[in-house]
Amino acid sequence: MTTASAPTNYQLMETRLQEKLDDGTTRCNLCLWRCKLKHGQRGFCQAHVNRYGTLYNLSYGILSAIDVGRIEDKPVRHYKPGSRVMSVGSYGCNFRCGGCHNLEISWGVTALDELARGQSTAAYVTPQQLVETAQRHGAEGIAFTYSEPAVWLEYVLDVSQLAKQVGLYTVYVSNSFVTDEALELMAPLVDVLCSDVKSLDDKFYHDICPTSSVKQVLGSIEKAHQLGIHVETRTNIIPGRNDNPAMLKEIACWIRDHLGADSPWHITRFFPAYKLSHVPETPAEIMWQTHDVASAVGLRNVYVYDDKGCDCAESNSPVSAYLNGNPESVHTVKKCAASCCGDEGIVLKKYEESSDSV
Repeated sequence: MTTASAPTNYQLMETRLQEKLDDGTTRCNLCLWRCKLKHGQRGFCQAHVNRYGTLYNLSYGILSAIDVGRIEDKPVRHYKPGSRVMSVGSYGCNFRCGGCHNLEISWGVTALDELARGQSTAAYVTPQQLVETAQRHGAEGIAFTYSEPAVWLEYVLDVSQLAKQVGLYTVYVSNSFVTDEALELMAPLVDVLCSDVKSLDDKFYHDICPTSSVKQVLGSIEKAHQLGIHVETRTNIIPGRNDNPAMLKEIACWIRDHLGADSPWHITRFFPAYKLSHVPETPAEIMWQTHDVASAVGLRNVYVYDDKGCDCAESNSPVSAYLNGNPESVHTVKKCAASCCGDEGIVLKKYEESSDSV
């Protein structure tokens, strides 16, 4: 699907990377879950659905949040410093982090269920409209954040293509549990990857994504760097979870050896949330100790954020405030207009079977 053929009204859009298998399932190759789905099933991210053997992105053009601010807040410091970027998010994630501050947006289960039922009132914005909105608000770039952009890649690519044509840059804020195939599609269009390196302990990653490993995540980050995407990394230090000084030193050494001594590393503070509400905030001491150790092993651009954790959307203005049109028109009910979904716009088999009661 190209930007020229992006629909004016909300509907399912074909998943960009999919593979039909001999057993009758179709595999999604956007992220490293590589979900295999039958008709009516959704992937782990909840944002991709199989309709009669073809995978579709459920959340194409659906926005959860918009904000305009400094690129340094992503955090990105070595690409277009001082510029203003419009941050946008949708719904869905391929991780389930216990300390997530953005549950309703990042996981997006309720919002994606409403889309699947043909009952959503979330904002739908075409790629052209989004780029025009960024220009109207004086932004020099667009950042895909708040939710995991890997599960929204079709929209990311279409927006990035148009953004590049009018001179806007794009930033992809990610957990980097993403396939090489997806990175190769991104490389010509996406300018910056701001990626988490959450830990070098496989158990830490298994707790938030049972199929993930440190090797996979680091491999994706290095692949992005090799493809020519500007890469900056971030570690949110969580007391008792990923605050081992020796491991943090290893992260610094990995960045130095695989991304370069000048590659920026952002160290952010953990704030209690969700399943980790009992865990205290990160002490400043361990953050600055990590800074000093990283500098000692040769990393030249290490930044500490005493007051910043995740890139969240909790205090942003309503989406409708940034768009042309009143809130009522922005938040009309969205039913999939594709012919395979029927008049009710219902896209999941389980809701079709009980549509009279939903």
